[in-house]
Amino acid sequence: MEEAIKVPTMAEYMAEGKKPEVLFWVGCMGSFDDRAKKVTKALVKLLTKAGVDFAVLGTEESCTGDPAKRAGNEFLFQMQAAQNIEVLNGYEIEKIVTACPHCFNTIKNEYPELGGNYKVMHHTQFLKSLLEEGKLKVEGGKFKGKRITFHDPCYLGRANNEYEAPRDLLRKLEVELVEMKNCKKKGLCCGAGGGQMFKEPEAGDKDINVLRTEQAMETKPDMIAAGCPFCNTMMNDGVKSKNKEGEIEVMDVAEMIAQADEL
Repeated sequence: MEEAIKVPTMAEYMAEGKKPEVLFWVGCMGSFDDRAKKVTKALVKLLTKAGVDFAVLGTEESCTGDPAKRAGNEFLFQMQAAQNIEVLNGYEIEKIVTACPHCFNTIKNEYPELGGNYKVMHHTQFLKSLLEEGKLKVEGGKFKGKRITFHDPCYLGRANNEYEAPRDLLRKLEVELVEMKNCKKKGLCCGAGGGQMFKEPEAGDKDINVLRTEQAMETKPDMIAAGCPFCNTMMNDGVKSKNKEGEIEVMDVAEMIAQADEL
């Protein structure tokens, strides 16, 4: 049976008159999606292992408003953002870590003009900083020598110019990193952004996530590494559409680091 993980909330910290080093922004997917919850647990395990003093908002956390904004409902976005900013500023939050590039991009780039100014890091950036500070050890373990291709999330890569943090972590796992023909600045969207995650695709010749999965499969990978819960879902669906789920696994970089030392 999996051991229960106790994660403190900001309210609990506040009650003790303390403030954590970082706030872990879990996000809707990380809170409610069964697949993404595994990434949340893996990241909590790593943060705990590295001795990071962190907390979550718990029930006080609401959607950042990214899907509403991308789908064109600016009014709803501003309502959601204002509510979150009020909570974050109330706790005097300075540093935020999140495993979702959508939350990362929205809080980092769109909250400041609404009064929310924080240092926001994607989990791969934060894990890399822990590695450089010697707080976290990353070893190849069971992933050593595996052929892995990394799918760049749009809001981490092209929107925020971060391509190296996830790849640096994968190299530390001693994997054989193989790139797709569309990678980094020329990366191809998984098809979930812009609110597309929550609707069926329009009619066309091929679903974008299937096209992206085909590009990944061209590299003949053992695994596809992701850094976004939306991408994880879309790439998983793409692999299933090709009946390859028994051969190619889709995993978040944090999950790989957390599982590396497991036999």
